[in-house]
Amino acid sequence: MQNRAMLIGSVGAGKSTLTNALLGKSVPAIKTQSLLYYDWIVDTPGEYTENPMFYKSIMATSLEVTHVLYLQDATRNKIIFPPNFSSGISKLPIGVVTKSDHPDAKLVEALDMLKRTIVCGPIVVTSALTGKGLTHIRELVSLSTIDKMKAYAIKQDDGHIIFYDSLYN
Repeated sequence: MQNRAMLIGSVGAGKSTLTNALLGKSVPAIKTQSLLYYDWIVDTPGEYTENPMFYKSIMATSLEVTHVLYLQDATRNKIIFPPNFSSGISKLPIGVVTKSDHPDAKLVEALDMLKRTIVCGPIVVTSALTGKGLTHIRELVSLSTIDKMKAYAIKQDDGHIIFYDSLYN
């Protein structure tokens, strides 16, 4: 199976915009109403994450992917993921800070929120507008173990990726 990633996050977190940027599409993002499959990406509606009644849809869809991207909008002060949410999904986690180039972005807070969401894994700071961090996401999704993802993240020195391991941080 080719590696495939599912993007989850709140309504307006930038899932569709990030999907388009990762795939090199220059079309405006539209509100996702149902699961959308594009090449190696599954775009999910924000309601799936915001409403616990839809967690079963996230769990079922996770069976079709190898990685789950947990998106946190850097302009929002609110986290929608319960603590250690990634521990309930047995797929490789990637934290993603979106809208990092927005004037209202709060990067430290967004990183802290993702550290509460994923138990262990890389966190990438992105901008769909400038392309910042997109190469990291593509590379991470191509990797098949957490150890390989950690080795990749540690080698990078551009300031757009960290590796978070809650056992040691």
